[in-house]
Amino acid sequence: MEDAALDRIRDLLLRQHALHGADSPLEGLRLTVAYQPSDLIHSVYRASFCAVLQGAKVSLLGDRAYRYDTGKCLIASMDLPVTARIVEASAERPYLAFSLAIDPAMIADLVLAEGGEPAAGATPLTTIAVGDLAGDLIDPLTRLLDVLDRPRDLPVLAPLIRREIVWRLLHGEHGLMLRQAGLADSRMGRIARAVGRIRDSYAEPLRVPELAALAGMSLASFHRHFRAATAMTPISFQKHIRLHAARRMLLAGEGDIAAIGYAAGYESPSQFSRDYRRQFGEAPGRDGAAIRAGMVMLAEG
Repeated sequence: MEDAALDRIRDLLLRQHALHGADSPLEGLRLTVAYQPSDLIHSVYRASFCAVLQGAKVSLLGDRAYRYDTGKCLIASMDLPVTARIVEASAERPYLAFSLAIDPAMIADLVLAEGGEPAAGATPLTTIAVGDLAGDLIDPLTRLLDVLDRPRDLPVLAPLIRREIVWRLLHGEHGLMLRQAGLADSRMGRIARAVGRIRDSYAEPLRVPELAALAGMSLASFHRHFRAATAMTPISFQKHIRLHAARRMLLAGEGDIAAIGYAAGYESPSQFSRDYRRQFGEAPGRDGAAIRAGMVMLAEG
């Protein structure tokens, strides 16, 4: 990657962040500028592409660690509860990154448009990967950042540029992983259906046999593939999703601690408080106050 091209995209990111903050005018595109290393950041990664233009971050999925720094990118192919930390950032060299949500339907559309599908079991069940930011991504990424402050062009050009970026990713280092995510009948696609069910119905009791049936797998096969994809069991995954949902409710001030615990699916307020403290390091009340005071980072990028 040419230094001049990287400098150009850094300058654009800083300019757009100064204009818009972290949440850009384009849905699913988030900009991050940090001037010091962060504490732990707890979030749920959507299927997305994250590129680091300066500095470094480490993301943890279960017991797996992924480090990505200048000129590297992370691709997540399904929704996953992740803990991360910005590990390299300073006033002189801030951490600069952006994340772009990837729509699995767009992946499927592009794969079909190409006229071929990989075999459903053609790749190991991997859901997060780190690699180099390929040179053929720099131009469309630059154009995407550049169009953010052109309101007339944004709704027309941004979807086209986004499609081009996904196309480049499909033909890049981890393209096969993304292709699997877009295929409903692949192992990853079937696990993604189960993940979506847990995400959308997190407050309901977890019935693993029903999830296995939804994925079209035996119970033993489902447990094995689910853990390979998410680095955790279905029960642990649901607990993470519940706790992240509860944290969002705390931020929004949606009731007292007990009510939020019940809304997140907990039957016992004391169990909710114990799990919350274990996950986030603070009791719900104290953590909620810190979040509302802006002392805790929630969002990813």
